[in-house]
Amino acid sequence: MTTTDIRVAVIGAGSWGTTVAALAAENTPTVLWARRSELARQIDEAKVNPEYLPSFALPDEQRATDSLADAVAHADVVVMAVPSHGYRDVALEAAPSIRPWVPVVSLSKGLERTTLKRMSEVTSDVMPGHPVAVLTGPNLAKEILAGQPAASVVAINDDTIGGELQRIFSRPSLRVYTNADVIGCEVAGVVKNVIAIAAGMAEGMGFGDNTRATLITRGLAEMTRLGVAMGGEAVTFAGLAGMGDLIATCSSKQSRNNMVGLQLGAGTSIEEILAGTNMVAEGVKSSPSVLDLARRYGVEMPITEQVVAVCHEHRPAPDALAALMQRSRKGEFEA
Repeated sequence: MTTTDIRVAVIGAGSWGTTVAALAAENTPTVLWARRSELARQIDEAKVNPEYLPSFALPDEQRATDSLADAVAHADVVVMAVPSHGYRDVALEAAPSIRPWVPVVSLSKGLERTTLKRMSEVTSDVMPGHPVAVLTGPNLAKEILAGQPAASVVAINDDTIGGELQRIFSRPSLRVYTNADVIGCEVAGVVKNVIAIAAGMAEGMGFGDNTRATLITRGLAEMTRLGVAMGGEAVTFAGLAGMGDLIATCSSKQSRNNMVGLQLGAGTSIEEILAGTNMVAEGVKSSPSVLDLARRYGVEMPITEQVVAVCHEHRPAPDALAALMQRSRKGEFEA
């Protein structure tokens, strides 16, 4: 089977789901599922997503539908671009229409709150026996659609499927690598959103590059400790899924998590921030789950602790920063 024979269904028409559908549509027949019929019609007919990416023309080949069953019924690859809090419900709805052998690719960088499961684990719960992959890395949707040079990672422990997915999502301006470490890539994608909130808070309080670099570096240490404890490979966190995504998310004004942190640091309440956006900042929802996992595995994650305190316990951002700076002295590479 060649790449052009492979039919792709992307489930979820947010900014990243739309972007990944556009990437795939340049290489192979692709349909994008949008829950709202009017949005599906606009994407299908006008080749634009007016809600999330109004300034970008989508490929002429890209189709869209509001029928989940129709989207997945003939797909050879299903891509789940659904936030973690709704992932299981959508997967359950789609599963009866997906053929048994079809690979499922998760784009979600979150955890299921009730179970603390990664999205690949949720997928395996709902669709046992399906190969499961993760697409991740430093990929801000608008820059990818604009054709700016970037790289991404497909994580799956099957070289053949990984190679096909690599071809489906590649374009001249996007270099896609493969990685067998699904656990490490997923943990990195989850934790980097939490650290990005902290980096944004520091900027919102008026601090500069030294502070951001400190939070990125110490955040990488937290991410790596947790990922290795859960079975990931340490080297993954030095790569695109780890350090790469962490730098992009902690530094960019396009990062929802970073912008949430920026507003928190400036004194805006979390309730006001979330009420003012139609996009999901996964780090807000995932931070308590990350902290619960850290406690389960006996891993110290002080930055994550303070993000949880600010986002869910109404601790003022300056108090959270003070708590981090006043921790007991230790060696840099102590656990």
